[in-house]
Amino acid sequence: MYPEELVAPMKSELTDVGFDELTSAEQVDGLMNNMKGTALLMVNSVCGCAAANARPAVRMALAHDKKPDGLATVFAGVDADATAQARKYFLPYPPSSPSIALLKDGKLVHFIERHHIEGRPAEMIAENLTAAFDEYC
Repeated sequence: MYPEELVAPMKSELTDVGFDELTSAEQVDGLMNNMKGTALLMVNSVCGCAAANARPAVRMALAHDKKPDGLATVFAGVDADATAQARKYFLPYPPSSPSIALLKDGKLVHFIERHHIEGRPAEMIAENLTAAFDEYC
């Protein structure tokens, strides 16, 4: 587990643009079981590729005309139960931090794993997300 003072700025990069922070398995299930429309769910992390690529890409993608109805995040290494529960909804994909899931009516429709984030510019990841928004949102 990482100390809260370390991860607070990383969390705020998403919560400041409208993401709901999910900290328990029950909150994740509540989102998934009551979802109407689309939601973007990001597994946040302390790694460099989250800071340099994933979080900036998500923020860029949200400037697009079409965007998900809801935004939520879990933090790997901090909110273990919430992260583990979210990952159940991402099967058959293996656990990956960071990762970005687009869900529609509670079903996974688009997923970006860590290996698609590492070494790719935030702009490229944002383009991938906006294409998915155009298709599903």
